[in-house]
Amino acid sequence: MSRGRYAPTPSGDLHLGNARTAIVAWLHARASGGQIGLRLDDLDVDRCKEEFEFRQLEDLAWLGLTWDGELVRQSERIPNYNAAVAHLQAAGLVYPCFCSRTEIKAAASAPHGDNEAIYPGTCRALSSTEATKRIAQGDRHALRLAVPTGIERFHDSVHGDVAIDVAATAGDLVLVRSDGVIGYQLACAVDDAQPAITSVVRGEDLLASAAFQRVIMRLLDLEPPDYGHVPLMLGEDGTRLAKRHGSIALRDHREDGASPEDIVGMLAGMFAIGDGSPSSLDDLIPLAAGLAG
Repeated sequence: MSRGRYAPTPSGDLHLGNARTAIVAWLHARASGGQIGLRLDDLDVDRCKEEFEFRQLEDLAWLGLTWDGELVRQSERIPNYNAAVAHLQAAGLVYPCFCSRTEIKAAASAPHGDNEAIYPGTCRALSSTEATKRIAQGDRHALRLAVPTGIERFHDSVHGDVAIDVAATAGDLVLVRSDGVIGYQLACAVDDAQPAITSVVRGEDLLASAAFQRVIMRLLDLEPPDYGHVPLMLGEDGTRLAKRHGSIALRDHREDGASPEDIVGMLAGMFAIGDGSPSSLDDLIPLAAGLAG
C-alpha cells in the first residue's frame, strides 16, 4: 500500500499555500487508496514553538484532514539521525566544517535555490590532524557530507525527468549544524525513505531538495520515494505568496467566517480538482484520480 506524508514546520501559522499542499497531498494518497501520515519538522528549536504546533494541528483538523498512524515529531527521532550520521562517518564521507556563514558567503561564487551560498569545500581539504586539533580546542563546527560528483536524475510526477548536479548546486551538505541541530536534508532523507514513505507531494520550491535527499538516501542504502512537486501559490503580482499580498493565514479566513468547505473547494479547484465551489474533502476524492496516476 502506498503511503504519503504531510510535514509542516511549526514555526508560524499555516497559510493558504501550506493548506493547499496539505490538501493535494491528502487527496493524492486517498485517491490511490493509500495512507498518509502527519509529521512535524520541528528540529529547529529557535523557530519551532509549541503554540504554533497546536494552532497548525487545529487548522488541519478544521479543514477535515485525517491522518493514518500517530503524529511523528522529528524532535523525537534524533537517535535515528545520529545513527545515519555515524553510518556516513564510518564510510569516510563526513568532515568537520569550521566556516562561518559570513566566510562561506564571501568565498562562494553564487547562491543556490534557497538563497544560501554554495559551500566551496574549504574544510574538506583540512588534514585529519588539523581538524582534530581544532575540535580539541573547542572550535565551533558543523558536520558536512562530502557530496560525490555526478548528476542526480529522477522522475517527478509534475516536472517530469529532473537532472540536478548536487555538488554544483549546493556544495557539500550540512548533516549537523554547528549548534548541534540535525540538518534538514539529512532528517528528511531518513524520514522519507521507503518503506516508511512511498510518495512525497510538496511544493516545487523543494524540487532541488529531492536531489539532495536522494543522494543521502543512496549513501545510506535507502530507497527514495516517488516525488511530486506542485506549483507554489502565487500572489496577484506573480511572486510567491507572502504577507505583503494581504491576509494569507488560514486562521484569518476562519475568523472571517469562511467554512472548511469554502477553503477546501477553492484550493483544490486551483488544481482542477472540482470547480472551486465549496466542497468537502471526501467529495473531492473521486475527482482527484488524476493525482494518483
